[in-house]
Amino acid sequence: MGNRRRAPERNRTKPAVIGGMIAVVVGGAGFGVYALYGGGAAADDSSSASDAKPVKKGPLSATEVKSTATAFLTAWQSGDVTTAAAATNDTAAARTLLTGYGKEAYIKDVTLTAKKRSGDAVPFSVKGTVAYKGGLTKPLAYESELTVVRRAKDGKPLVDWHSKVVHPDLKDGDKLVTGEAGTPPVKALDRDGGELTTAKYPSLGTVLDGLREKFGKTAGGKAGIELRVIRAEAEAESKDAKGSGSDETPDKTLVELSKGTPGTVRTTLSPGLQATAEQQVAKKAKSSAVVIRPSTGEILAVANAGHGFNTAFQGSLAPGSTMKIITASLLIDKGLASADKQHPCPKYSTYGGWKFQNDDKFEIKGGTFKASFARSCNTAFISQAKKLSDDDLTKQAQQVFGLGMDNWAIGVPTFDGSVPVQSQAQMAASLLGQGGVRMNPLNMASVVATAKTGTFHQPYLVAPTVDKRTLAKASRSLSSGTQAQLKELLQYTAAAGTAAEAMAGLGPDFGAKTGSAEVDGQKKPNGWFTAWKGDLAAAGVVQQGGHGGETAGPIVAALLKAGS
Repeated sequence: MGNRRRAPERNRTKPAVIGGMIAVVVGGAGFGVYALYGGGAAADDSSSASDAKPVKKGPLSATEVKSTATAFLTAWQSGDVTTAAAATNDTAAARTLLTGYGKEAYIKDVTLTAKKRSGDAVPFSVKGTVAYKGGLTKPLAYESELTVVRRAKDGKPLVDWHSKVVHPDLKDGDKLVTGEAGTPPVKALDRDGGELTTAKYPSLGTVLDGLREKFGKTAGGKAGIELRVIRAEAEAESKDAKGSGSDETPDKTLVELSKGTPGTVRTTLSPGLQATAEQQVAKKAKSSAVVIRPSTGEILAVANAGHGFNTAFQGSLAPGSTMKIITASLLIDKGLASADKQHPCPKYSTYGGWKFQNDDKFEIKGGTFKASFARSCNTAFISQAKKLSDDDLTKQAQQVFGLGMDNWAIGVPTFDGSVPVQSQAQMAASLLGQGGVRMNPLNMASVVATAKTGTFHQPYLVAPTVDKRTLAKASRSLSSGTQAQLKELLQYTAAAGTAAEAMAGLGPDFGAKTGSAEVDGQKKPNGWFTAWKGDLAAAGVVQQGGHGGETAGPIVAALLKAGS
């Protein structure tokens, strides 16, 4: 099917030996069993009440970890679900999923081979066969891991149960099912009619899964037989009931036993820009980027350095000083700032009991608001907090920039930004893109696009005419005066401010804003950058990367250059 990912197929190898434990297959039984070291480890504590001992505490010994892992894996492999479940700290959940492994997922001839433990964790490999009705079979092979913990009430070591023990793609509550796929496959096309595949564009795995989930039943295809991960939230409530802006994770195909007939879905992605986006994010770990067309909202590229989660569309991260685009528009609207008028930028500014400062504690004496914006002066914004209502920033984000209302309908799941109403110090921090504010590159590309055009155009990946979706709208546009000043601020930042190095040579029809967002527990902040050039707008983030101009800036600039 081209755009679906398969679990890797592996040939059977000789039995693996670990710590005296040998994985073997019992002929004719259909399941493998372990020959255990020293006669084996029982899944249940066989001590009698008369042998009661003090509750064992403290770190687990290597022997406890090995024997507990062995007992669980042996029972699972041999099909003894009751014993395997009893070796975990959530017997009911383990029994349900392990029973379904054979009866719903139709996985047979299971061989589990433990590997060298790492502390309390034991990695293991899984080999088996998916054997469905009518003689359809496919090999299955993957890697997983379990962790052993000590039960508080009696000190007994048990497998810490989570669904990902059974398969790493499972979240708690998910299950594995083999049968006719819930949705037919889709053949996704770029804007020029070329096929989009993960072989060509590795970042698009989650996007292609989302397209199938959304359009599979209406694109004209026919479902095949597959082993799939069925998400718990999808069973509990349909996507239509949750709303098209849901951040629900799509179901995932693991093995195709028979191919379905795909329907066709055309996207707005540009093959050239998508290829550039893939190349650019590959240069920086934990980076993500999005390119859109400001005049229409069409999404032209989306890429993530990590392919397991679509941070570009579904991430929920503090955007740092890129949020100052929205805050600046608010201050200008309210007459609290003007691009070329003098504006305070002291070393420190206090609000709500917090003392805020600028990077390296700089100050600008007698400077304009434009100078403060271009250098990303925090105190220039905090100094105005006392003149704002708690909900002013929230209203500006929703009413002008279309954010935070969970109503975007781009064609696949998204997180649509969040600017909650806050008070005191948290409200002030929100003005700087910290506090409770959360965004992703899609949101911030849309923000700079709105600043460029003056009117919010909801981004979309599939044209709304395909399924008669209604795109989200903002209740008002930027006033002509505010927009003119906002563009001036962004242009000056791109030409002579913190974004100048990254944007060099891309002017004059351009604008940009950098950002760095502090995150608890991180040594380096997340680096953000958002910019426009002509009728292109892009945003990127490099998590734990440092200053946005140095990390995300080159990624965004390369995308704007490639599209021009």
